[in-house]
Amino acid sequence: MVDTGAAIVQSDKTVLIELQHPGSEDARHDIAVFAELERAPEHVHTYRISRLALWNAQAAGHSVDEILGTLTLHSRFPVPDNVVADITDAFARCGRLEITKSDDQLILSGDEAIIDEVSRSKKMEALIAETLSPTSLLITPLSRGKVKQELLKLGWPATDHAGYTEGEALQIDLSTDGFSLRDYQLRAVERFVDQGSGVVCLPCGAGKTLVGAGVMADIDQATLILVTNTLSAHQWKRELLERTSLTEDQIGEYSGSVKQIKPVTIATYSIVTAKRQGEFRHIGLLGDQRWGLVIYDEVHLLPAPVFQLTAELQATRRLGLTATLIREDGREGDVFSLIGPKRYDAAWKDLERAGYLAPAECVEVRLELPDADRLHYATLPDNERYRFASSSASKDSIVERIVASHPGERILVMGMYLDQLERIASHLDCPVITGDTPMAEREVLLQEFREGTRKLLVVSKVANFSIDLPEASIAIQISGTFGSRQEEAQRLGRIVRPKSDGRQAVFYSVVTRDTLDQDYALNRQRFLTEQGYGYRIVKAAEL
Repeated sequence: MVDTGAAIVQSDKTVLIELQHPGSEDARHDIAVFAELERAPEHVHTYRISRLALWNAQAAGHSVDEILGTLTLHSRFPVPDNVVADITDAFARCGRLEITKSDDQLILSGDEAIIDEVSRSKKMEALIAETLSPTSLLITPLSRGKVKQELLKLGWPATDHAGYTEGEALQIDLSTDGFSLRDYQLRAVERFVDQGSGVVCLPCGAGKTLVGAGVMADIDQATLILVTNTLSAHQWKRELLERTSLTEDQIGEYSGSVKQIKPVTIATYSIVTAKRQGEFRHIGLLGDQRWGLVIYDEVHLLPAPVFQLTAELQATRRLGLTATLIREDGREGDVFSLIGPKRYDAAWKDLERAGYLAPAECVEVRLELPDADRLHYATLPDNERYRFASSSASKDSIVERIVASHPGERILVMGMYLDQLERIASHLDCPVITGDTPMAEREVLLQEFREGTRKLLVVSKVANFSIDLPEASIAIQISGTFGSRQEEAQRLGRIVRPKSDGRQAVFYSVVTRDTLDQDYALNRQRFLTEQGYGYRIVKAAEL
C-alpha cells in the first residue's frame, strides 16, 4: 500500500485524483497517458481507463508494465486485481490479428479461436471473400478500412502489415536556412515513418505543420493535405514554401474558389464533402490521384464523409495531426482504425517546462445576470437559453475592464455570435474578423496584429484554426460552441506560442453564472484540466 498516493484506483476502472494532494500534478500527468478525464470539479478529478485509451498508449510506445507501475506508484491503495487483469488483457489483444498482402490479395490471420469468432460476426461476413484456413481469411478487395473498423468494435484491433502503394516521386527537402525541427518534432516524424500510418498529438502552437513537413521530406512523394478552411490552407502553403524546397508551381489549392491539383495539393474539408447531384464528386477526383501521403490536419474534426474517403485510401500512408483525440461525436475509434493509432504525443505541460510553449494561466470570470434578464432567461425555451446567457450584454463591461488591465499586450476577444462580436468590437473600437470578412482584409488585419501596429482584434470561430499569431498573449472568450473541448484547445493555442520576453499568457472565459453558459464552461474546463492547466474562478467584482 502506498500511503501517500494522490490517486485511488477503483474496480470499475475509474481513477480518482485528489487535487489537494502534493503529488496530484504528477499523477494527472502520468495517468493521462492511458486514461481519459471524465469529470473535473474542484477537489477530485475522475479518469477512466478504457480499451481504446490503452491501445493508443500501446501504439505510442508505452508498455503494460509501465502503465501498471504508474498506477502502483500513484495509488493510495493496492490496484484492484480485476483492473490489472483488464489492462493486461487489453494489451494482449493488440497484435493477435494481422492484415497482410500476398499477390495483391489481403489476408487476415491470427489465432484459430479468434479467427473463428471474427468469421461468425454478421458484419464481417460481407467482408470475407474466402476462408483460407482455420487461421486465415481472404478479405474482399477494397475492404481493408472497413475490416479494421469492425475488428475494433469486436475488441480485436488488427495490426496492418499490408504495406502502402508508393505515390508519385517528389523530392522534398527541409530548409537549412536557420531552421531545424525541434527534438520532439523529430521524434514524432521518426515514430510515424518507422511505424506507419497514425496520429501525432501535439498541443496547439507546438508545430504540427512542421511535423507534417518533416514527414513529407522523409517520404518524398506526392501529398494530399486536408485542412479545416481556406485560411488554414494558406497557412500550410506559407509554411511549406518557407520551410521546404517546394515551389509555388508544386503546391495547389483545392477549395471553393480554386481547383488546382498539383504534386502537393491542399484541400479543404468543406470542398471534399460538397455534394453534386447527390454524389461526393470531389472525393472521387482527389481519391483517384497517386498520392504517397495524405495528411489530415485537425483530425479530431474529420467530417463523416472523409472517413468514407479514408476507408478507401488504406493503401496510402495517412498522418493525422491534432491537439486532442477527443471527438464530440464519439468517433475516436474510427480515427484509430482508419487513420491509425496514436504514434506520438507530447504533453502540453512538458513542452511548457522545456520552453517550447508559453506558460498560461486560465481564469474563468463569473458574473450575475441582471434581475430582468434572469427572469427572461427562466421563461425561454431550452434551445434559446444558451445563446441568451452567453451573449449577455452584461459581459461587455467585463471585457472592457480586462482589456484595460493589460495595456500594451496583444489581445484576442473570441466569440461565437456575430451580433455579440460586432457589439463588443464597437465598444472596444476595434475591427472584427468573421467568416464574411474578405480574405484580403483578414490577411491585412492579422499581419498588422503580428507586427504590433494593431494590439486588439475581435474574432469569430474562423480564427480557431491555423492562425499564426505568436505574440498574442491574452485571449478573452465571451461565447463558444456549447461545451466544445476541441474549440477550447484551439483558442488556448492562439496564445501559447513562446513570447520574445518570456511573459505568461492569460486565457479568460467570461461566463454568466447559474446558467447553461456555466454548465458548458464546465466541459471546456475539463479539457484544460486534462492538459495539466490550473483553472482559477473569480467573480466579476474581483477584477
